[in-house]
Amino acid sequence: MAWVMFGSVIGSLGAAGLKAGAQRLEISVRGVVTNWRLIAGLSGYLLSTVFFIHGVKQGELSILYPMVSVGYIWGMLWSKLFFGEPITRMKIGALALILVGVALLGYGGMK
Repeated sequence: MAWVMFGSVIGSLGAAGLKAGAQRLEISVRGVVTNWRLIAGLSGYLLSTVFFIHGVKQGELSILYPMVSVGYIWGMLWSKLFFGEPITRMKIGALALILVGVALLGYGGMK
């Protein structure tokens, strides 16, 4: 479970890197290859996949895969911190529903 959660955090940082890179993207091969923010974002996604694979190898996919959605919480925090995006009541409500769903799945997986 910890591997999947850690992968979720890394993946959300990857998403922030993709956004930061996209904001500075020059549409050319050189522009993409030299865009370190974009490369960091892609690397974050790749690294998060490694953690996810390690986690699901040892656990139940039906329990662990929904835990990836916890990355949305991190993503909202990174968007506020790095890009100044607003955190609205609607976003908080949506994240609360995600957490309730993850908790119910986890509770349903208990034996």
